[in-house]
Amino acid sequence: MDDREIYEFWLLNPYFDEKTKKELHAIADDEHEIKERFYKELEFGTAGIRGIIGAGTNRMNIYTVRKITQGISNYILDINEQKKGVAIAYDSRRMSPEFADEAALCLAANGIKAYIFESLRPTPELSFVLRKLGCVAGINITASHNLPEYNGYKVYWEDGAQITSPHDTRIMDQVQKIMDYNDIKTMDREKAKHEGMYQVIGEEMDDAYIEELKKQVLHIDCIREIGKELKIVYTPLHGSGNILVRRVLKELGFENVYIVKEQELPDGEFPTVSCPNPEAEETFTLGLRLAKEVNADIVLGTDPDADRLGIRVKDSSTGEYHTMTGNMSGCLLADYEIGQRKDRMGLPEDGVMISTIVSTNMAGVIARSYGVKFIEVLTGFKYIGQEIWNCEATGSGTYLFGFEESYGCLIGTHARDKDAIVAAMAICEAAVYYKTKNMTLWDAMLALYKKYGYYKDNSQSIMLKDIEGLAKIQKIMNTLRKDPPKQIGSYWVKVVRDYKEDKKVNLVTGETETTGLPSSNVLYYDLEDDAWLCIRPSGTEAKIKFYYGIKGTSLVDADEKSEKMGREVLDMIQKIM
Repeated sequence: MDDREIYEFWLLNPYFDEKTKKELHAIADDEHEIKERFYKELEFGTAGIRGIIGAGTNRMNIYTVRKITQGISNYILDINEQKKGVAIAYDSRRMSPEFADEAALCLAANGIKAYIFESLRPTPELSFVLRKLGCVAGINITASHNLPEYNGYKVYWEDGAQITSPHDTRIMDQVQKIMDYNDIKTMDREKAKHEGMYQVIGEEMDDAYIEELKKQVLHIDCIREIGKELKIVYTPLHGSGNILVRRVLKELGFENVYIVKEQELPDGEFPTVSCPNPEAEETFTLGLRLAKEVNADIVLGTDPDADRLGIRVKDSSTGEYHTMTGNMSGCLLADYEIGQRKDRMGLPEDGVMISTIVSTNMAGVIARSYGVKFIEVLTGFKYIGQEIWNCEATGSGTYLFGFEESYGCLIGTHARDKDAIVAAMAICEAAVYYKTKNMTLWDAMLALYKKYGYYKDNSQSIMLKDIEGLAKIQKIMNTLRKDPPKQIGSYWVKVVRDYKEDKKVNLVTGETETTGLPSSNVLYYDLEDDAWLCIRPSGTEAKIKFYYGIKGTSLVDADEKSEKMGREVLDMIQKIM
């Protein structure tokens, strides 16, 4: 059926409720809107399924959630893992509790026990809990840092990481086999509870999770000595991080934690920001105002599902608060965690640090300086989680630290996803450690640049419209793939990596080899002077992203080179469009 026929099917089928049909009747004369809502079904991208809330196959609604969950249920039954159950969490977004409940009841109706949190919880806690409970899978209802009109559905497997191949494609195969909505099962909540198939979880899991985080502390001595002196401003951005971030900091001894009251309580409308993304400057407006009032040392912000942490640190010489990008905070924590472990207890001979191909080149430099193996993976923390599992499964490799440029890292192996709760704890610990050395976190960052080089990394996105936008993105990728540039801006290209074709070509020697990573529609260019460029379409929307990095001789030089490269890359892409 085409999009109009599917639209008519939804209007006529008694399975769909009147509220849904009323919404669809309202767009009866809008062919473009009908096409957008019904031309495809939501698909798994880098972070699972994500879409605008509304009626339609290409929208997030209770029917989409049920269908996806039925597909997951069919897959779990097919591999005979139903006895393990599935853990479910959700954040503060519109419809998150309702979608979580629909997923739980569908699982229960299929004979698969659902463990569902009593209220909103952070993404990393779900990753922890599903392993603690021995579940086969986990479901998290969240759209992370996207606009308020979005929601999403992330699927985790028994290793605690988001699903990767082959589970992702096999689940989607099961979803696509569902042709009749009447084949999708659900049941009454009270009946599911009575039959032991719907179990509410909460405080006991919080306690276990917090205890695991506290095991990662390296310098409790520094916290006990001057932790009460550190002034911390924190905003949960209306999301799920509020209670657990404050709890772990309090239990460790950080007494001066100031909460941004306007952004404290859960609210899916995110009224104080246009987008609840800790990467955006506007999300820290209120936090920085409070920081100046209380003379804070550090400002922290977590996104709605609390897997990303944004950081601002004070420069004691100027009083200015500097932004710590995901690459900066990732490198600062990597150097702190690995360096302090080396000093206190030594490093394992098979130590491993993991990052993504779109993260800074400084990451590999830090790892190698400590004699630690550095592993690069595709974009998405699920691939870091997969590498942690590989290390444990093979007995080769001891995980020490992992991060990605999009404001996410993981300290410890309690979870297999990025964890803003443990990151907040660690950055505060690092702050008091450096405070004992008469250094601020900004001083520590400057020392890092002086030691390893002035790396500057950035990214840009081009957001295009709907179906036409997807065609333009395909044109960009096809053009670059067929005719790889030999020079990008001011830099000569040394190596071209095509992850879709699994090909790595050295333009200097002419040698060709495989990339060693899974197939993905990504192009990467290793440039001279340790510069680089990576181009990747979004997996969930009509957007194409450009990541790039350079190495300068100073902060000023790095800023100038990065700004120039950003303009040159954008010019190159616009010529293709």
